[in-house]
Amino acid sequence: MADTTETPGIAVQTDLIGNTLDNIRRSSEYIVIPLLALIVAGALFSVFLLALGKSPADFVALVWRGGFGTSFSWQNTLVRATPLIFTALCVAIPARLGLVIIGGEGALVLGGLAAASIAIPMVDWAPASLLLGVMAIAGCLAGALWIGCVGALRYYRGVNETISSLLMFYIAVSILNFFVEGFLRDPSDPNKPSTKPIGAENMVGAIPGTDLHWGLPAGVALCAVLYLLMNRTTFGFAARVAGGNLRAAQAQGLPVGRLMVISCAIAGACAGLAGFFEVAAIHGKANASLIAGYGFTGILVSFLARHNPLVIIPVAIFLGGIAASGGLIQRRMDLPDATVMVLQGLLFLVILVSETFYGSLPFFRPKRGTS
Repeated sequence: MADTTETPGIAVQTDLIGNTLDNIRRSSEYIVIPLLALIVAGALFSVFLLALGKSPADFVALVWRGGFGTSFSWQNTLVRATPLIFTALCVAIPARLGLVIIGGEGALVLGGLAAASIAIPMVDWAPASLLLGVMAIAGCLAGALWIGCVGALRYYRGVNETISSLLMFYIAVSILNFFVEGFLRDPSDPNKPSTKPIGAENMVGAIPGTDLHWGLPAGVALCAVLYLLMNRTTFGFAARVAGGNLRAAQAQGLPVGRLMVISCAIAGACAGLAGFFEVAAIHGKANASLIAGYGFTGILVSFLARHNPLVIIPVAIFLGGIAASGGLIQRRMDLPDATVMVLQGLLFLVILVSETFYGSLPFFRPKRGTS
């Protein structure tokens, strides 16, 4: 008579293997669908180039050379990726609660303005370390208050956060223009309205041996911290519960309003920090150069990364490389520098469409009866 004592153990192992394969199948759509979206966007952009009589292969070669082909290209790419990391976090953190914040550019602008404004009376007496610390805090607070108001309006008054954050961006630009063209304008610069410069001795220095400023490692560290916050703490768990089912979260007694306001404030602080680095490491003063579109490109970065703070880093570098190659494309292919914006627009459109496929494709659904 055959021994069947090992049958239950074999069945358990089979179930474990089956469940593991089902989980892999279920989670793989978060990799495959974005990759397919990139391929589709690339194909559409290739058609666009062919219609203009340009070679898609030449375009790809120039993007690689201008963004990643040399040490100089890499440094240019990483400089452009730095603000994208911060502004993408401004989208990703509220997204955990189901909020779509698209006004991070406004928080960046006001963060830069606040940092430059508070530096003006301190330049003559404060040491650089103190000055930069105060500027960073001012930038974070300005951004946190700005986007935090969006969260408060959403919860307490039912105002759509997407519309309110976008409208508040235009208000932020108006505030910037009001001060740099009026009360805070540097009279020694008649050509371009700006605040007074903070001085070269007070600028954020470069990482030794490179042309990169310290905003990049700060952004990478912030991504790691916020990943842990949103995935390894009770605050992050509560935010995910509220984002999954708002009414269920309220029924469980979770402080949904406080979660929304705090998450939006954290998001705004990230964008405000981007404004600080733009002033303290790039421009040396606040002016219209702060309105560079980083906040809107950060939306695309966050959606491509599926609002994962760690994935934001490589995606920001990827899009930063595309932006860095714009000048080379303009010179070599006789195309406008804004051609890369067309590519980014197509990427964003296809990514939005691809969102409708999550959970609906049979290939990614478990074939076993697992939950």
